[in-house]
Amino acid sequence: MTDLAIAAPRPLGTFGYLVCLGGIIRRELLRFVHQKERFLSALVRPLIWLFIFAAGFRSVLGVSIIPPYETYVLYEDYVAPGLAVMIQLFYGMQSSLSMVYDREVGSMRVLLTSPFPRWLLLLAKLIASVVVSLAQAYVFLAIARLWEIEPPPIGYLLALPAFILAGLMLGSIGLFISSLVRQLENFASVMNFVIFPMFFASSALYPLWRIREASEGLYWVCQANPFTHAVELVRFALYAKFNPLAFAVVAGTTIVFFLAAVLAYDPGRGLMARRGGPTAES
Repeated sequence: MTDLAIAAPRPLGTFGYLVCLGGIIRRELLRFVHQKERFLSALVRPLIWLFIFAAGFRSVLGVSIIPPYETYVLYEDYVAPGLAVMIQLFYGMQSSLSMVYDREVGSMRVLLTSPFPRWLLLLAKLIASVVVSLAQAYVFLAIARLWEIEPPPIGYLLALPAFILAGLMLGSIGLFISSLVRQLENFASVMNFVIFPMFFASSALYPLWRIREASEGLYWVCQANPFTHAVELVRFALYAKFNPLAFAVVAGTTIVFFLAAVLAYDPGRGLMARRGGPTAES
């Protein structure tokens, strides 16, 4: 009787990685297309702030000549870039919420036990969320033009890399947070301690020099907030300027949190190992 040789598993190869990457991105885009209410709800919040709150604050919160502006601007012109990045912030966290669900009972429950590396699965999820948030942010900017909020035309193109980098950073933070959440029910409360402090303690709604006049300590909190630098990176890009400090902070934060998320989802070393893998949380 001859021994049957056990065939070694074939390496996945580049094509297999691309198929996996494309499948996850396609699934996220299909979810976005089939859930149009999520698209509309993502636009309601910044539009309300822009067209209602900004109208009331215009007389008391006009913005003086500060970079990247070369002249006096109205309050709604100032907040528009921050509100566009706010869309990315909320969608990045919502995408992380779906990651918690998928890890429990969805497709990620299966994919996390597949031979594909964790970094590839998380990267695909991250890229998909950035693509969707980009569409939402640019639709918001298009609607804002109806209210005469008009950056230079070239700014829309130059802001694209800034939006992509900001989306990658916010999505990486969300992925890392999702690795810390054991139950779906706890995610909403965790988000309240992340989204709102990041948004309000930033330069999205008011310039930092005004914050410094009110509180020196709060000013430095805003400076340490990576969301502030994401907003400033997009704001400068929309007006055809580059902010090297904002770029460095956003890029560095993206790398740190994405690597932390990959490590946390590693079944051999990260938080998943301490919990016994993705099935231990059920």
